[in-house]
Amino acid sequence: MNDNEKTLVKFYTAFANADAETMCKCYHADIQFRDPAFGLLKGNDVCEMWKMLVEKSNGKLKIEFNEIKATEYIGSAQWIATYNFSKTNRKVVNIINAQFQFKDGLIIKHTDDFDIWKWSKQAFGIKGYLFGWTGFFHKKINEQAVFLLRKHKENKHAN
Repeated sequence: MNDNEKTLVKFYTAFANADAETMCKCYHADIQFRDPAFGLLKGNDVCEMWKMLVEKSNGKLKIEFNEIKATEYIGSAQWIATYNFSKTNRKVVNIINAQFQFKDGLIIKHTDDFDIWKWSKQAFGIKGYLFGWTGFFHKKINEQAVFLLRKHKENKHAN
């Protein structure tokens, strides 16, 4: 196992252990993250997103990972998140394909890709089935995710 593969194993092991601090230590200061829910996040916002998701899960987030592969500059992994979606309390099993770029031994770019319609159907039930494939629904998911992240950051700084 090369160093970048070890970094990915460290990242996902920390995630499985709800350890957002260790996850963030795997990221370069100039990290860029993108996924279908949050869109593009940069820098500290990426770590704040993971901290928020770990905190909101209340220890009820199950993370599994496999297919860890990496070279000197790029890497990939598949991971599965199983949790109850907070807004509806519906069970979600989300299969995510992740792509990475590395710089100075750290992750500088992280892209998670998953089927947003499949996720919407699990998270929202019939509403997700009927509308989860639409651009309008995707935009609403993104707006809500970014709003929750902003609210999390404000609450953290207020305390």
